[in-house]
Amino acid sequence: MKELLRTNDPTAMAFAKALLEGEDIDCFEMDVHMSVLEGSIGILPRRLMVRDADHFQARHVLKDNDLLADE
Repeated sequence: MKELLRTNDPTAMAFAKALLEGEDIDCFEMDVHMSVLEGSIGILPRRLMVRDADHFQARHVLKDNDLLADE
């Protein structure tokens, strides 16, 4: 699996997951329960992971919707 997005913005994460699900790209959100360690203040970012084979397409989906900066 490859990391596609790292953010502490829950709305950006939800939007990214909805976009990927609409394109039938499986994704997995990591570090969701880290708020137990940080005290629920939202400073630790969450990671959105996709399969290696889907990474290229998933990056373009997020770039087209301004969720990823051009590199």
